[in-house]
Amino acid sequence: MRNIALVMEYDGTNYHGWQCQPKGITLEEVTRGAVARILDHDVRIYAGGRTDAGVHASGQVVNFHTGKGIPLVNLKKGLNSMLPDDIKVKGVLEVDQSFHARYSARSKVYSYAIANTPYHSPFHFHYSWHIPYKIDSVAMDEAIGNIKGEHDFAAFKKKNEIYKSTVRNVLLAGVKRRGEFVYVVIEATGFLRYMVRNIVGTLLLVGTGKLKKEDFITILASKDRVNAGPTAPAKGLFLRRIRY
Repeated sequence: MRNIALVMEYDGTNYHGWQCQPKGITLEEVTRGAVARILDHDVRIYAGGRTDAGVHASGQVVNFHTGKGIPLVNLKKGLNSMLPDDIKVKGVLEVDQSFHARYSARSKVYSYAIANTPYHSPFHFHYSWHIPYKIDSVAMDEAIGNIKGEHDFAAFKKKNEIYKSTVRNVLLAGVKRRGEFVYVVIEATGFLRYMVRNIVGTLLLVGTGKLKKEDFITILASKDRVNAGPTAPAKGLFLRRIRY
């Protein structure tokens, strides 16, 4: 039995997230269907990141098992011919039997794009949060530095979501301005649902002067979602890379 890994990229605009669900078309459903048609047998697909509705990816990793001997180059070509234009396979690898796209991951890298422009270009509309007024990205970068390391991120989880532990380890966190765009990048060994989007929403309050850097630290320490800022829209969030 072969263990096959795919490196994928997709535009999440038209999907109800990665994971299959009763209502709405999902990325897992479409991907699994394409793989099953090529291999001529059903497959179970494991994803490194179960992205939410509207979230994009340029470095999603999935794996599945098959006894078929199809060459990897043919599998990649076949999948890309069958998948819709907003889902594509960047790479195909045969991996060790012990590899699991989710549980073998050492860390994940997410980025969030903010379009700090007078109007929201139609070419950026589906891939960024539009903020037309001034943003202090330096203040945001100073604030986000406080999440590095191991912390309880309960203040930034999805409201009413229950976890065994809300402690996560952040390896890298920064905010950079590139022209009219502000990017928030976070790498961690694991994330809570909505964690990045809630951090971005709170950082924006710092960037617009509604909160101080010290307030951000207090919110993190409070472990209470009610104290944090709004949830940033899903469309600005990208799963950039999964490290193994």
